Amino acid sequence: MSLDRFYPIFDDTKWLRQLLPLGIKLVQLRIKDAEPDVLRAEIIAARDLCRAAGCTLVINDHWQIAIEEGCDFIHLGQEDLDDADIPAIRKAGMRLGLSTHDLAELDRAMALAPDYIALGPVYPTILKKMKWHQQGLEKLTEWKSLIGDTPLIAIGGMSVERAPGAFEAGADVVAAVTDITLNADPSARITSWIEATR
Repeated sequence: MSLDRFYPIFDDTKWLRQLLPLGIKLVQLRIKDAEPDVLRAEIIAARDLCRAAGCTLVINDHWQIAIEEGCDFIHLGQEDLDDADIPAIRKAGMRLGLSTHDLAELDRAMALAPDYIALGPVYPTILKKMKWHQQGLEKLTEWKSLIGDTPLIAIGGMSVERAPGAFEAGADVVAAVTDITLNADPSARITSWIEATR
């Protein structure tokens, strides 16, 4: 199953309600700080909204709830990997995406036969403090040569204007967060993204 080339990431299902109708086909729900009951309710709502819209939903980090609520795709960062029960995730039939920043992390990730590899931040990002500085487009090309047919996701400082360069460098999918959520007109920005990636 191939992944859509545009991969927005949201921290609240209100974004899904607003923007899924515009034609998003791949989305991540990334909620970092929420009470367990709120978190579960958001995951259930996202699952139902995405199913109704024919959109692939990826849940960031919260693999136990994702399994319990019948979600089918999980994204794990390297820190999340330390605590995740990969056999349980695989036994549940879930697909798995993994973040990478250097070759050691890439080796660790590829050993798990992931459904995609994410590399970031490609450009400087304001989203979170990271020990990794911008990786650059050249690193995308290097990563793609190393992972072969595994889909490669470019994340970090990505915009509609930067997407073509990421694709040319070897990315299969481009992920975006603040380029949408901080935009004055998120709906128009989503439409521009879809036009630029399909």
